[in-house]
Amino acid sequence: MLRLVTGIPGPTGFGSRSTAEKVTQGIDASDLTVIITGGSSGIGLETARVLALRNARVVIGARNVEAANDAKRQIMESNGGARVDVLRLDLNSLKSIKAFADEFLALDLPLHILINNAGIMFCPFALSEDGIETQFATNHLGHFYLTNLLLEKMKDTVRNSGVEGRIVNLSSVAHVHPYKGGIRFEKLNDKKKYDENKAYGQSKLANILHANELSRRLKEEGVNINVNSVHPGLIMTNLFKYKAWFSELISLCLWKNVPQGAATTCYVALHPQMKGVTGKYFADCNESKPSKLARDEKLSKKLWDFSNKLIIAA
Repeated sequence: MLRLVTGIPGPTGFGSRSTAEKVTQGIDASDLTVIITGGSSGIGLETARVLALRNARVVIGARNVEAANDAKRQIMESNGGARVDVLRLDLNSLKSIKAFADEFLALDLPLHILINNAGIMFCPFALSEDGIETQFATNHLGHFYLTNLLLEKMKDTVRNSGVEGRIVNLSSVAHVHPYKGGIRFEKLNDKKKYDENKAYGQSKLANILHANELSRRLKEEGVNINVNSVHPGLIMTNLFKYKAWFSELISLCLWKNVPQGAATTCYVALHPQMKGVTGKYFADCNESKPSKLARDEKLSKKLWDFSNKLIIAA
């Protein structure tokens, strides 16, 4: 906590006060293509801007295409040489996710980095287009499906380029407060016992479990793709629209601004120090220890199988 509040750098040389520009300074990503979900606002937009600043080709997947195009214009205004594409992606719809993947693959671009950034937070109970509780559907299942659809493209890119692939899942410290047992496999859509806070924690726990299990599977295959999860920190963004009281509370001790909030994502996605690092959880640009449930290999395997069944059933 002291390091978080004071901004004292950790072993990597960076800390809670480091910005996305600082942690990527001097890095040339001109040969890299990056997909980022939810890159139209908040830390997603800042991540897209900084990666474009480092010369990466950035593909923004966003539900609101108009907002994403506005984000693209903002990036282009500050960086005329930026390469930014916008494709529609609604993570609350498996059909939309498949359409996004097909559209991206049709562009015949390589894929070096996938940043599963988009998310919703503390929202009232609702079901996705496919009949799945929305926080779980959007934050976890949508990204799980998207990653599966794009994985062969990333493997091909790694084989053809010799460049290490990287997948980054945005989780949260909220993963330490899910439902009892972590994931409500049998009662995922139970409205009567729905708790918006625990449902969010469940989805963020799922992000880490997904990253860990995918990392394990890729290591077994001998594929040079690293998969890690990150906690960006407490940042004032529109994710807090359902918790105005909470946003007011943390504004009293606003720990991070948006450039600082995007730093850990950019560090894990781009920094040379991350070469060969996989299956880890990061906060403030340094490796951190997630909850016991997040380190449960049996739970991660069960979630993997459960997620696949949900996709098939839908």
